[in-house]
Amino acid sequence: MNDSYTEWLVKRKAPAYNIIIKAVLIFLCLISAFLALTTVFGILVLTAVGAATYFIFQNLSLEFEYLLVNDQITIDKIMGRARRKKAWEGELAEVQIVAPIDSYVLKDYEKPNMKILDFSSHIPHSKVYGMIHQGEGQTTKIIFEPSDKILQHIRQRAPRKVVL
Repeated sequence: MNDSYTEWLVKRKAPAYNIIIKAVLIFLCLISAFLALTTVFGILVLTAVGAATYFIFQNLSLEFEYLLVNDQITIDKIMGRARRKKAWEGELAEVQIVAPIDSYVLKDYEKPNMKILDFSSHIPHSKVYGMIHQGEGQTTKIIFEPSDKILQHIRQRAPRKVVL
């Protein structure tokens, strides 16, 4: 009856090396196409290179979906706008703090052997937050870009855990 649901989608900025990877793959496809026209073995090479190119191109486009349902936080990784994979899942009760990434409050909760998961867009001047999660005997720092609606949702459920 008192369920709350919030979601937000963030597209990751393509790194510079993606252009090089795409250029190399297209070049390999062209070479294998010419090889396929001359030999029978070239058809097998063209099929293999074409399939590899397709799957690599799919994985180069990356988006993250932040989903909050009541006290459950889920971050999904969407590759090529087609395949979805659960990247991280946790409970709001296990979150210690949510604060801007450059906040001194967040630095107080960091530990030396902490696992760091980056689910941000890597776009300069975007509002990036850090979330410290203590669960299953491991401390994890999650870097993400929540919308104002997601921050309000977390603040409504756990007001002392959000630093704006």
